[in-house]
Amino acid sequence: MGRLLYLECESGISGDMTVAALLDLGGNEEKLKAALASLPLSGYEIRISRKSKAGLDCCDFDVILDHDHENHDHDMEYLYGHENEEHEHDHEHHHDHEHHHDHEHHHDHEHHHHHHEHRGVKEIFDIIDAGDLTPGANALAKKIFMIVARAESKAHGKPVEEVHFHEVGAVDSIVDVVAAAVLFDDLGIEDVIVTGLCEGHGTVRCQHGIIPVPVPAVANIAEAEGLKLIPVNVRGELVTPTGAAIAAAVRTCDQLPEAYRILKTGLGAGKREYNRPGFVRAFVIDADDNAASGTAQGDTIVKLESNLDDCSGEFLGYLMEKLMKAGARDVHFTPVFMKKNRPGYQINVICDEAVCGKLQNIIFAETTTIGIRRMTMQRTVMVRRTETVDTPYGPVRVKICSIDGIEKAYPEYEDLKAIAEREGIPLQDLYRMLNK
Repeated sequence: MGRLLYLECESGISGDMTVAALLDLGGNEEKLKAALASLPLSGYEIRISRKSKAGLDCCDFDVILDHDHENHDHDMEYLYGHENEEHEHDHEHHHDHEHHHDHEHHHDHEHHHHHHEHRGVKEIFDIIDAGDLTPGANALAKKIFMIVARAESKAHGKPVEEVHFHEVGAVDSIVDVVAAAVLFDDLGIEDVIVTGLCEGHGTVRCQHGIIPVPVPAVANIAEAEGLKLIPVNVRGELVTPTGAAIAAAVRTCDQLPEAYRILKTGLGAGKREYNRPGFVRAFVIDADDNAASGTAQGDTIVKLESNLDDCSGEFLGYLMEKLMKAGARDVHFTPVFMKKNRPGYQINVICDEAVCGKLQNIIFAETTTIGIRRMTMQRTVMVRRTETVDTPYGPVRVKICSIDGIEKAYPEYEDLKAIAEREGIPLQDLYRMLNK
């Protein structure tokens, strides 16, 4: 499995918490600032600092909005003041109730005169395209927003192209999404584990009014993307639509390996105060040393299979690329003769259960198939570990696979490729020299 990123969401997840955790992991702050500065977006500034949460030192990523763009996303009185009023009314604390009622009336009045820009998918994509982002960061930012757009489309009963975002189209949410995409791309770790998102209960105020937790957009994202929501005893919203969409966009697995080594830890602070620690932890982990004993490892995988007789080679190549990016472990095509002696291809996709539904939808969308065979399979895998060895050309990572006394070693392709290009040596010659 190699190096993985594990997002631990015991206190839920939001955009700013994720960005802060990735910065704490070592995401490049200067690249982030340059990318954000290139966006045609105004009315904000960012502040990166340290904050103590539950006594632990965390990174804090704060998008500070000017008066015209303030949306009070972190204002607990605005978000939950209606619950305080109901509680005080129920207990007939007349003096306190009157005081809070006056305060909230003034408070709500202030909220309604702020300027809010309701952007659609096209407007947000135009902002992303205008920025100086890498292709990977650009694609991930758009993927995150499309996940939200589909969720909002379902919630409001409108086509995706007609959805106008409120909270998620606000300046700070755009900054959070683009920042997260830039940092994930910068860190370069493609496999991400999200075991589940802890979520509270009750109600929360938004621009549409008072709505239940999890809010409809989060519920729809969880349903569509197969995210696990874990109920906890917190009255409030722990998972924001932005946070849920980021988790759904980057997740490739929902199970931790049986054993792993932690290589680095990042803590990203949240802004809202609940009776939870209030941070996202991001771990870079190495699962290669699962069981150094060399005993065979067993796990469960899913195989998806379908026959295709009317897809061109270009479409199949595109399909393979898309499936691998979405979390497939392997994709291959086998030439077959189908009914009426028509030549075609059988597609086989090997994947984890967590991404099975997502990959099936890609196959249905990108091919003409109307049926996919699905098999759950047990497999035996060799135990894998990675070591770095010194060579005349510099250090090279070597993958060592073992089982019951049998051992095989394979130099990492990317390391050999870099040496071959630097030294001008044919790759196959280099491979032979290092395997003597």
